[in-house]
Amino acid sequence: MMIVKYFYFIYYSLILVLPRICWFLRIPGYEKPTDFDSKEGETLDGKETTKASLKDPCVCGHSADTSVMNGGGAHNHLEESKQDGAGDTDGGEDSNEQEVIVIQDTGFTVKIQAPGTEPFDLQVSPQEMVQEIHQVLMDREDTCHRTCFSLQLDGNVLDNFAELKSIEGLQEGSLLKVVEEPYTVREARIHVRHIRDLLKSLDPSDAYNGVDCNSLSFLSVFTDGDLGDSGKRKKKGSELEQIDCTPPEHILPGSKERPLVPLQPQNKDWKPLQCLKVLTMSGWNPPPGNRKMHGDLLYLYMVTVEERHISITASTRGFYLNQSTTYTFNPKPANPSFLSHSLVELLSQISPAFKKNFTSLQKKRVQRHPFERIATPFQVYSWTAPMVDHAMDCVRAEDAYTSRLGYEEHIPGQTRDWNEELQTTRELARKNLPERLLRERAIFKVHSDFAAAATRGSMAVIDGNVMAINPGEETRMQMFIWNNIFFSLGFDVRDHYRELGGDAAAHAAPTNDLNGVRAYGAVDVEGLYTLGTVVVDYRGYRVTAQSIIPGILEREQEQSVIYGSIDFGKTVVSHGKYLDLLEKTSRPLKVQKHNVLNEKDEAVELCSSVECKGIIGNDGRHYILDLLRTFPPDLNFLPVEGEQLLPECLKQGFPRQHRHRLACLRQELIEAFVEHRYLLFMKMAALQLMQQKAHKDSKMAALTETGSPAPVANPPCTEAPESSGTSTETITHGNSDTVPLAAQTKASSDAHPAAATEDSMNADAVKAQQTTETGSLTAATTARAVDAGVVTATNGPLAHVATESQNGECLLEGKADVEDGISGLAQAKQLAESLAADDGSGIDPKSREVVLNACKAVGSISNTSFDIRFNPDIFSPGVRFPEDSVDDIQKQKQLLKDAAAFLVSCQIPSLIKDCLDHSALPMDGATLTEALHQRGINVRYLGNVLEFVNKTPAKAQLEHFYRIGISELITRCAKHIFKTYLQTMYSVSQGVELSALSAAVSHFLNCFLSSFPDAVAHLPADELVSRRKNRKRRNRVPGGGDNTAWASLTPSELWKNIVSEAQSYYHFTLHCESADQVVEEYGLQKITLLREISIKAGIQILIKEYNFDSRHKPTFTEEDILNIFPVVKHVNPKASDAFHFFQSGQAKVQQGFLKEGCELINEALNLFNNVYGAMHVEICACLRLLARLNYIMGDHPEALSNQQKAVLMSERVLGIEHPNTIQEYMHLALYCFANGQLSTALKLLYRARYLMLLVCGEDHPEMALLDSNIGLVLHGVMEYDLSLRFLENALAINSKYHGPRSLKLALSHHLVARVYESKAEFRSALQHEKEGYTIYKNQVGEAHEKTKESSEYLKYLTQQAVALQRTMNEIYKNGSNASIMPLKFTAPSMASVLEQLNIINGIIFIPLSQKDLENLKAEVQRRQQLQESGKSMEELSEDSPLQLEDKIPMDINID
Repeated sequence: MMIVKYFYFIYYSLILVLPRICWFLRIPGYEKPTDFDSKEGETLDGKETTKASLKDPCVCGHSADTSVMNGGGAHNHLEESKQDGAGDTDGGEDSNEQEVIVIQDTGFTVKIQAPGTEPFDLQVSPQEMVQEIHQVLMDREDTCHRTCFSLQLDGNVLDNFAELKSIEGLQEGSLLKVVEEPYTVREARIHVRHIRDLLKSLDPSDAYNGVDCNSLSFLSVFTDGDLGDSGKRKKKGSELEQIDCTPPEHILPGSKERPLVPLQPQNKDWKPLQCLKVLTMSGWNPPPGNRKMHGDLLYLYMVTVEERHISITASTRGFYLNQSTTYTFNPKPANPSFLSHSLVELLSQISPAFKKNFTSLQKKRVQRHPFERIATPFQVYSWTAPMVDHAMDCVRAEDAYTSRLGYEEHIPGQTRDWNEELQTTRELARKNLPERLLRERAIFKVHSDFAAAATRGSMAVIDGNVMAINPGEETRMQMFIWNNIFFSLGFDVRDHYRELGGDAAAHAAPTNDLNGVRAYGAVDVEGLYTLGTVVVDYRGYRVTAQSIIPGILEREQEQSVIYGSIDFGKTVVSHGKYLDLLEKTSRPLKVQKHNVLNEKDEAVELCSSVECKGIIGNDGRHYILDLLRTFPPDLNFLPVEGEQLLPECLKQGFPRQHRHRLACLRQELIEAFVEHRYLLFMKMAALQLMQQKAHKDSKMAALTETGSPAPVANPPCTEAPESSGTSTETITHGNSDTVPLAAQTKASSDAHPAAATEDSMNADAVKAQQTTETGSLTAATTARAVDAGVVTATNGPLAHVATESQNGECLLEGKADVEDGISGLAQAKQLAESLAADDGSGIDPKSREVVLNACKAVGSISNTSFDIRFNPDIFSPGVRFPEDSVDDIQKQKQLLKDAAAFLVSCQIPSLIKDCLDHSALPMDGATLTEALHQRGINVRYLGNVLEFVNKTPAKAQLEHFYRIGISELITRCAKHIFKTYLQTMYSVSQGVELSALSAAVSHFLNCFLSSFPDAVAHLPADELVSRRKNRKRRNRVPGGGDNTAWASLTPSELWKNIVSEAQSYYHFTLHCESADQVVEEYGLQKITLLREISIKAGIQILIKEYNFDSRHKPTFTEEDILNIFPVVKHVNPKASDAFHFFQSGQAKVQQGFLKEGCELINEALNLFNNVYGAMHVEICACLRLLARLNYIMGDHPEALSNQQKAVLMSERVLGIEHPNTIQEYMHLALYCFANGQLSTALKLLYRARYLMLLVCGEDHPEMALLDSNIGLVLHGVMEYDLSLRFLENALAINSKYHGPRSLKLALSHHLVARVYESKAEFRSALQHEKEGYTIYKNQVGEAHEKTKESSEYLKYLTQQAVALQRTMNEIYKNGSNASIMPLKFTAPSMASVLEQLNIINGIIFIPLSQKDLENLKAEVQRRQQLQESGKSMEELSEDSPLQLEDKIPMDINID
């Protein structure tokens, strides 16, 4: 019972209070929690929700009535109209219209009186807590130095956790007094920590060091501060002469220079305003007993800027100077003692410099955008950092000590019971939306805390800072417990994985297990529990951190496990309760219930793999663990004697031997495969029904004509038909019910509508390649589901079920009637639903036979409905099955072979097609891996993917993809080698040899990237040797001493190992023997390789310019290696309701319903904030889409504000040079231009171009878009020569990657022609415009608007050229006496430039007048009021249409 109370205290203080406080502080990203309500008639947009009557600056530095908030500019009431909207695409679940309870309580204003300040007004809500007012005061500029105080009303102290509505006498205008309270030791420590945080608030060192969820952001360097107040700022673009448009040389097209230093530009705000030289705990702590009796709590030692050394006592009454010195203890107060309740007040009296600098520091702190200050949910590490001066810091020192012990200072009891917290949050109620929000918020908060604690613990384990629970065992076998978390190393302990691949299997098992935990967690079955799991790679070791099942350490494993097997199937047990719980997960996870034999040859029923263990903890909960085989095996990497794969796999060299036997298919592949089979099932059923109908019709016709019975036709086909693309389109079009796969969804802002009709040859090329690669693929069924821009590739390898009619033609091919196809599919669907809904007694036998045949053909485990599941124990060594299940086992084997073939013959070609049509545009290794995983392709297939690209006819248009793939393959191979390289350096327990770690890492990087042929390890001089030994050890020979085997590595040896690793792991042949050869052969960049290996291996390097090409000295020295960071994998809990709202909003936008879409996206943002807090990658996507919608609807300032938040958030949660961040910079530049901030727009575009050059180089399709943007902006500011350089580069890239017939190329030609026209070079302008005209004419015809526009422009250019020639002739003829006609050299208008910017960025801009916007707002408010009065959305629609055109037709690319 105490544990439960303890947990609820944590839950209440950390989880319930946090969003309220953040909202109360007006931190953007935290909307009003769902149980709060605004004033009556208030719309929760970013301006009206804030405390409008309060004019004092709030925490974010804006006045309260202009504070920047997420979701600003739209309507954030959690109204049921949005629930209705969400139901449209919510997987068929009806939204509960009563889920959101709106509490109609009105806010009110109170006065706050703090000591030494004037009273000020604060608007509060009855649902807020007193604690939230505390937090506001601790962050306000004038009260931030107070931490130990109470709030009193009429002399009565208010309870911190009391809601304001429960306080008697608190009403409009009440005066709350801030009353200083006596300190305790804990309060004094909190105060010191808070003051330290205020002093460090502008210091980026925590972000560089990767602590406390701090991370870097550089946007403000390029925007000169906050863009949110753009309407009130002077528009910098109004005077063109003020704009410096010249980019640095390294950003210009064609530059080969790739500097590293500009990655982290110097932020002038980060130059330290030194308030104190030293603030630390005194060596005289703790106070002796006699001083405790005088109220002494702790002692501080400080050195002021004026070099005054002072000793301070923290007492119950406050802080004062004492007479102690470094070597003399005299705790008596000095004269004067300057007794002050706040440390800041004391120091302000002692040090004038402190007073001046602290005031200035706080002004800067509150002026920073809150998104630069808020902690991220998970730690983001930077792979580059400057050399930061290491200053004395008492809080950091204290944290290092408590971290070693695993204490959590701010939590009662200090150590947290992670398992209890993780499981209790799962048990919270989830019946309605507010309950689900609270539950998901709790789950997310605890998971992020657990991931942080597990990471700290893993580092402590590898650093040798935690004692093993089995210290007598060999190092590899040791296990650890720290802070109630269990840690184990990724080695094969006691030959547990001997038959599965030894250490390689032990290394792979934790990630498989984590994927299983993630999958079961997502299914979220009540009563079934998984362990908190985090996998950490650090210094070459893999550490698995898990929460501890209560009682597990008190008994043997054999006694604990009541379900599953502890020896891979030799002994197996089962349990009824576990079967019931796991059966609930079997359908969503596609796991088949099956029998296996135990050691007594008895059949044991399981609903998971045998490795999955069920343990009932001492808390009575049913836990499952060891979920490494949740998903079925990948037969392409699992050779089995006597089993042959399908021809599609055999042709590509499968099966291949892998390092371990734990290779599994990804969940995304299983989902895609089942979706593909469902489409096939529906088509076959429809075909047979159509055949039956045709047979019946012909029989009736024969009876009518002859009066005699018709001859018996062939029986219905029982196998899958082979269908053409045409018939597939016909059938799948009717299948509107099928849910599009999230894994296949790529809603990205980099696809452009203008290109919708182009590049068909690319698809043809891939189709030809598919035919070449997979011989029988043309005989396999092809299906493409098209739904709102979602392309689901489903052409599957089902040659064994394909059949042909007697004349050799496909049964559905030829002149099949489209309407018949659709009606047949609808009939099949209705039939399948009827059979699934009841026992099918009302269905005629022929129809039942149709479904039965279709079920058999696709491998369904049911004969009456579509239901595909996999047996994860197939081909598991040691697992035996009963004889009576032989047929089922054969079917399961075939299903696995089909899935393996589906991956290579469908999913890989699908990925390549998406890259060819630019719906997938990876820029670096991370985005390439994401693209593979979205389609269910494991990274071990990377070699196959590259081989496929190699053989594709359109290889030239995939050069960027091939280059990124080669880079990823090389750096992954290097990472594998680096892992073992580090393990040879030191062992975990033997006093770890860390003194040479930086030398070892720099030597490895030299061997990997430097052109210096004789990279020799420079062992660091031993700093701690005695004089006697010094002479002997001065010149140490590499490899001559202990733990220096790493020093013998040479560049040629490393590259041989990389080539060997590429062949053995990825089955890909690399043609290279050195870094220089790789760069030459594959067009890679060494700086890009450095970034990739640093991120993958967790290396942080000094940010400076590196000379990779010097052949006289190595590139890196040991001083260049600053740190090694952990690489962490963990579960990411999702905000399910918010995600459904977001998807619904996207769907509405894609249908053209902008306003409804905007409302739903705002709802999603509100809910995301409730669950995740202010910072999360999904909130970033939400803000990006909102900004795009604001921009389309003409609200440019709001678009700018939302996009600024998106950029800041992307930098903070993804990284400053992540590809998504680059995209966000591009969008922000567009909105800056639209707001007249031309100089800022150019800076942002130059920044984006620099980042892209660093990440992937210049030769990338996305660079064409970026250069077109830059060229257009430069054209607008009349920098024509510079503009041409960028636009001609964009033209060349578009020509290469989109082909000579591309509409993008035509647009590029037009943009170049416009610049030449501005330069009066009409001949060149005509040449380019003719090229564009030819493309338009050939692609869209002469009648198309674009072709006509181009034709008109050609006429205009011809006229101008003729006029110019006449003028020149006149000058030549008559000299200075010539009468010259004035020529029209018009500078481009900003409106025309903006129009072109919109076109190239995929936006059809829809300007709405102010009246339209007002009508829109009024209409939305009217609908909300009617909604509250009980009218449904349907009634509203019937009552009156929207005053604006409800559906705006557009061709828009929404991300």
